[in-house]
Amino acid sequence: MTTAEAYVEFASREAHGVSPAYERLSLAVSRDDELLALLDRLPPGKRQPNLLFGVVRWLGGPVDDPAAFHDYAVSHWPAVEAELLTRATQTNEAGRCALLLPVLAALPQPLALLEVGASAGLCLYPDRYAYRYGEHGVGSGEPVLECAADGLTPPTRVPDVVWRAGLDLNPLDVTDGGDVSWLDALIWPEQEHRRDRLRAAVAVAAADPPLLVRGDLVDDLPALAARAPAGATLVVFHTSVLYQVPPPRREAFARLVRELPGHWVAIEGPDVLRYDGLPTPPSDALHNVLALDGRPLAWTRGHGQAMTWFG
Repeated sequence: MTTAEAYVEFASREAHGVSPAYERLSLAVSRDDELLALLDRLPPGKRQPNLLFGVVRWLGGPVDDPAAFHDYAVSHWPAVEAELLTRATQTNEAGRCALLLPVLAALPQPLALLEVGASAGLCLYPDRYAYRYGEHGVGSGEPVLECAADGLTPPTRVPDVVWRAGLDLNPLDVTDGGDVSWLDALIWPEQEHRRDRLRAAVAVAAADPPLLVRGDLVDDLPALAARAPAGATLVVFHTSVLYQVPPPRREAFARLVRELPGHWVAIEGPDVLRYDGLPTPPSDALHNVLALDGRPLAWTRGHGQAMTWFG
């Protein structure tokens, strides 16, 4: 897929109906030969729309007007390029806990949670958030994570978590204002509810910061998993992480995680982790697959806003 095609796909499958600003911007970039030429000088993993738009927002540039975005990005390209090369899309969307909760609540309690690609670790607190699946509420406190769930009998409790740890090549610190500002910049322009959710989730995590280890998802996973307490069910999980991992490394991780004690929960695109016999997705929008121990259970939307259960 060319860079231009990737921006068209982002506009039509991810931003459409979710962020009009990013839909307009992504389509404009797909037709912008000057910007495309600059992007194509970067490694493939550094050309993605979310990363480019987040970097420009973080630097203070405009993302609501495509012409102004072009002028800013081109005139500030050395600064934009430097951030693209050093940063990653570490979107730490606590809303994804609403997708994890039905699986986590059904596993043998208590749980030891280990998140791969943890960013700042905000998804390590599924027991501290509240949830709403339609009219059905679970848990208490802030933030309240809303998820439109089809075909799902909502869970009746939050999990009992006795240990939580994260593994990331570049962990972010919930007590560091610069790191939190990067997480804020990755939220799409119109989505104030996600900004409110980020602030509430950061407050939860900052009150009891998680154990975050800088490391590789294959080389350093066994040692961190071994630190989980005896008597707790180990759950290794990840959400929208493996698309950034080269396929051979991805396959090595999948082999490794199957050999660990406990359970493996994955939320990734169907072209990232492949499963046989998947039903047709609910719509043409981009959907990920929720799976437990390699068995697919549900189609999910990227920020936890909806899931369609088929497992």
